[in-house]
Amino acid sequence: MPTKAAPNDPEPPSYAKVDAQQSSSGGTEHRRSLESGKGRKWLSLVVKSRSSNHASLPVFFEGDKISGRVEVDLDKAESAKAVTVSIQGGTTFVGQEEEIFLKEQQVLWTPSAQNGSKLTGKQSWPFSFVLPAQVLVKEIDGKQGMFRLPPNFTERASAAYIDYKMIVTVQRGMLKVNQVLSTNLGYHPATLPDYPSALRQLAYSEGSPLVGPDGDPEGWKTLPAVRVKGALFNVKDVEVECMLSIAKPLSYALGSSIPLMVTFTSSDLQALDVLANPAAIKLRLMRSMATGLEATDDNGVRRTDNHFQQTAGMAYFWPSREGAEKSNKRVLQGELELVRALKPSFKFPNITIRYTLDLLPFTAAGFVDATNEGKDTVLLSESVNIATRQIPGLVVRSYAPPGYEKPLAVDYNNSLGLLENGNQRFAHYHHHG
Repeated sequence: MPTKAAPNDPEPPSYAKVDAQQSSSGGTEHRRSLESGKGRKWLSLVVKSRSSNHASLPVFFEGDKISGRVEVDLDKAESAKAVTVSIQGGTTFVGQEEEIFLKEQQVLWTPSAQNGSKLTGKQSWPFSFVLPAQVLVKEIDGKQGMFRLPPNFTERASAAYIDYKMIVTVQRGMLKVNQVLSTNLGYHPATLPDYPSALRQLAYSEGSPLVGPDGDPEGWKTLPAVRVKGALFNVKDVEVECMLSIAKPLSYALGSSIPLMVTFTSSDLQALDVLANPAAIKLRLMRSMATGLEATDDNGVRRTDNHFQQTAGMAYFWPSREGAEKSNKRVLQGELELVRALKPSFKFPNITIRYTLDLLPFTAAGFVDATNEGKDTVLLSESVNIATRQIPGLVVRSYAPPGYEKPLAVDYNNSLGLLENGNQRFAHYHHHG
């Protein structure tokens, strides 16, 4: 069982164990070719991947065997020093040189008595790679550390990128230009969330209601209470206490949801009715991308040129049966969906992705908030981790009432060609009616 996250500082997601017999990378065949001036496809790279479409990006998971072949089809003999195939990973900042953190290479052909002195006719060479789970990368002050391979990261208008490429090179020798054929790759690390509490696992398996923080204290983290003060209908000042509870451990799989509960208490029942309203609660998932030398440092300096934030989701709520017996108390249950197009949490030199849940000021008709200066004020913030795969055998459920209207989705489609279908086979997400 993966190690449980510490209450105040969730650990990075646990990493799935990769079977000693490496898994196949799938059956979709991708072909990329170089053509001669006459339109002849004289150099081809063929690779199999998990992608569902041969024309899209080849996609691989941690531990996959990346196999394929390189083909030549020449109408006349040509001199060459070697034919190689390599897989390369690198980070790039806009306007700067790429920093390579991974390079695996195989030599497929060299001149020899057996091969001949020149490349001729039709030839084909198979290859196979298994990428390392970790690489040695330079950190702050020139120190080196071992880091797990990050996912590919390519988004429009991003200041930084992580690219994986497969490159075929025909080396021509002195004073001659090498000929290069390459394709980008999609890569997913195999990360798992930690196990939910025993009572939540039981609720998922039985399809029974979730037990709240009072009955399942091990399964929830309740943040410090927030006191909301303001004027109600311009006739009276009111105060409402709000407590946000987030399902523990604070790590979750893509394709699942984060269970939430919000408890309101007040001596003013009218204020309770106004603020304990699903539409009044603004709870967002915030993605933060740190770049540069201090990207992996949780306490590193964050500036506008090295720290980029965007909303990655909004929670939605509905009335809960918990607390219904108390007139001065209202409880709302909620969820925040983690769509599969999100990038997982990861720490890597130069580019690190983190997530937080941020509670924003409440907005309700007839209520004027006197506590906070603006709608973007963050009342509470809690770090959470997002993993790529669900725990094997765990089927998580949505508890939203059937037909419940969820908030408009955030535009997650700024990933270029990276909405791979591969994640879907690991996501177990069912609706509980």
